[in-house]
Amino acid sequence: MSVETVTLEKLVGKHRLDAVDMSSEKVAEDGWPDSLQDANVLRFRLDGRVYTAIEDPNDGYRSSMRNIFVSDATMSNSFEPIEVLARMSETYGDNILELVDCLNGKVVLRVGTENSDDYYPSFVSDWRPKDMNLNDRLTEAEEAHRGTW
Repeated sequence: MSVETVTLEKLVGKHRLDAVDMSSEKVAEDGWPDSLQDANVLRFRLDGRVYTAIEDPNDGYRSSMRNIFVSDATMSNSFEPIEVLARMSETYGDNILELVDCLNGKVVLRVGTENSDDYYPSFVSDWRPKDMNLNDRLTEAEEAHRGTW
């Protein structure tokens, strides 16, 4: 079975986001399939395709994104689709994809490798569900019913 790897830059553009899952999983070390280490994993679904980003477990006290690939994973945290604009972070040295909610302009997901002081790379898997416009509407609905419960 071949795995379709992608670059973050290939995902730049408008998409529909409708699922995000975060977990810690056992991942095989490169070249050592029998040696498993814990790694952070972020899965998100854009336009019906599931993308899986995995932290490199071999980085020791530093970390970075090992790779991102298309997978057939079943998503457990799905929601009404929102339109997002995927863009690359403008912070120098970072390789981070940001998904911006097109209705409210807020960043709802960040994934990739952040570089601090050109020395400390770190894996970024930052999911911000409170910043989705869907949750803005929920807050407005709750506000409309305040005091009536």
